[in-house]
Amino acid sequence: MITVYLAIGSNLSNPVEQAQQAIQALRQHPHIDLLACSSLYSSTPMGPQDQPDYINAVAKVQTQLSPLALLDCTQAIEQNQGRERKEERWGPRSLDLDILLYGNEIIDNERLTVPHYGMKVREFVLYPLHEIAPQLQLPDGTELATLLHHVDRNGLTIWQAQ
Repeated sequence: MITVYLAIGSNLSNPVEQAQQAIQALRQHPHIDLLACSSLYSSTPMGPQDQPDYINAVAKVQTQLSPLALLDCTQAIEQNQGRERKEERWGPRSLDLDILLYGNEIIDNERLTVPHYGMKVREFVLYPLHEIAPQLQLPDGTELATLLHHVDRNGLTIWQAQ
């Protein structure tokens, strides 16, 4: 079994419900064992600012799925929850599931880059990840706690039900 960290994000179609449904889909998948999930966080959008705020979380799972099989699985969950892939990068979306870390593997191919290319600078990834894995070390030896010292919260807060 490989330990994997997945980022969860949504800012369309009831983002809290989208994130909760994604977590449930991971929990129910026969080849994925959900070990932990962070709190839900509210964050301002990256990229175009004329879109709703995001709800984000990070899940820790174990799986025997290969990296590309896991990518297919996460993309199927996205599609089942109404995700439409568009050319616009960092635009609004109903659900985004990203493989942040796949064990200590470094993967770089046309479909998948792991560790996730932007994870070291994204507060909406680092803070939820630190919540569930404070002692985590990335494959390059960088400690997660060290990264947090260089990334501002940018208004990131733990989501509270209204």
